[in-house]
Amino acid sequence: MDRRKFLRKGSLTGLGLSTVGRWSLAVGSISKENNSLIGQAQKAPVLDLEEMTVTDLQKKMQRGEQTSVSITKAYLVRIEKIDRSGPSLNSIIELNPDALKIAAALDDERKQGKIRGLLHGIPILIKDNINSGDQMLTTAGSLALMGNHAKEDAFVLKQLRKAGVVLLGKTNLSEWANFRSSHSCSGWSSRGGQTKCPYILDRNPSGSSAGSGAATAASLCTVSIGTETDGSVVSPASVNGLVGIKPTVGLWSRTGIIPISATQDTAGPMTRTVRDAAILLGAGIGVDEADAVTKESTGKSLSDYTPYLKKDGLKGKRIGVEKSHFTENPDLVVLLRAAIATMEAQGAVIVEVDVLGALKLLGHSEYQVLLYEFKDGLNKYLASSNGQVKSLKDLIAFDLQNEKKLMPFFKQEILVESDGKGGLDSKEYLDSLESTLGFRKTILDLMSDNKLDALSGFTNGPACCIDLANGDYENGPSLSTPAAITGFPHITVPMGLFHGLPIGVSFYGAPFTEPALISMAFAFEQASLKRTKPAYQKELL
Repeated sequence: MDRRKFLRKGSLTGLGLSTVGRWSLAVGSISKENNSLIGQAQKAPVLDLEEMTVTDLQKKMQRGEQTSVSITKAYLVRIEKIDRSGPSLNSIIELNPDALKIAAALDDERKQGKIRGLLHGIPILIKDNINSGDQMLTTAGSLALMGNHAKEDAFVLKQLRKAGVVLLGKTNLSEWANFRSSHSCSGWSSRGGQTKCPYILDRNPSGSSAGSGAATAASLCTVSIGTETDGSVVSPASVNGLVGIKPTVGLWSRTGIIPISATQDTAGPMTRTVRDAAILLGAGIGVDEADAVTKESTGKSLSDYTPYLKKDGLKGKRIGVEKSHFTENPDLVVLLRAAIATMEAQGAVIVEVDVLGALKLLGHSEYQVLLYEFKDGLNKYLASSNGQVKSLKDLIAFDLQNEKKLMPFFKQEILVESDGKGGLDSKEYLDSLESTLGFRKTILDLMSDNKLDALSGFTNGPACCIDLANGDYENGPSLSTPAAITGFPHITVPMGLFHGLPIGVSFYGAPFTEPALISMAFAFEQASLKRTKPAYQKELL
């Protein structure tokens, strides 16, 4: 969640619960297991993993130069060097004690001639709001959910395990996916602390998939999974110089993911290349009986999107660029105009359009939808979880009782506001939902009237400074909200650096047009090659 869009004020109320002190042993045991895991890895030969792709690592395993075990160990060593020491990004909230066992089992399959696919033996990280039915916790970054060992994997993780991934661990995030306070600093959680942007370390990596963004940018994994309600895959991808895909809502299941909005939630790939994103996207797809919206993807999804990695994917395409983005900071506009020149050189036709003007007519409807759906979805999740809080009301009370540990910098006014809402049969909710769903037609009509294949513009502004006292601030243009409200697919690709900070360009369009968008994104990526590895600067020079 890009929380900057929903600035609200609210009073705090709540009841008292037992303190978080009882969970100190649980936290300690996780750390001890992780240290043992890294200790095993440090005995392995050194492998330079910087900027390594899925294809690079598959070739090394196919030639017998590396195994999934050796690659996994190398990532663990790199995590110790960069995430825990050195720049100390603090992007990973927990390592998987079973990672090396999983890798060894996949190596055995390879020896027997069984290759599950392009992700066989590839280490990945997932966000800590995605259930994993293993020794790791699922907490959404909150100490209130310590002890929550999920009964089973989230549906999308089941799909990825079938594809042969090695689950390396879980990433830190903005607590409760940045749907807790109007004054939060993205990338901070009570369980995981503050994650840093690997490009300039006094900046935050954007929310809420901050850890997935920072870890992937720093090559602490091959690829990662983030989740999005409004911008939380594409914004941290943009800020961390990554490719991010926010799929059409319904392409990937949400079952087993701590929810905000049934209307807008989805998980999605965060990678360093469009090719890796396409590989990961196909592996996570599947119709889930427990998530009815996935049935809408029947006949519209693919298990393999790599055939759409076309260098001529922009040829003849009409792309609508948000016209207000040309009035932003002149140094930013230079990047956008250069990106447009690249698109035009590849055969695209550019049309200026007004998407954000139409968005303003929605007012606060989206926020109201999220408040209602968060209460409904979170109450259902907590009721069946293994954590000690069983409802949103319990969570609010727990946070108040343990305020010094859970709310040392900012409060929980969004949680309180959500809990004050009624059910999904409330007139306010139904009216707001009708308004936001109507925005789908607005976007589709805009594209039809202008004969557009995609919409484009700045994905997000540059990374904010870490400011735990005041929280995030407006940092420039963003085009994540229209795609989020409509549930339409959205891809961001690096388009350059702004004073050392990455900026992404967006491609988004009609539902289930991922193949076309991947073609356009790949063509732009290959023609521009603007991905730059992190510099780990201490501050802006």
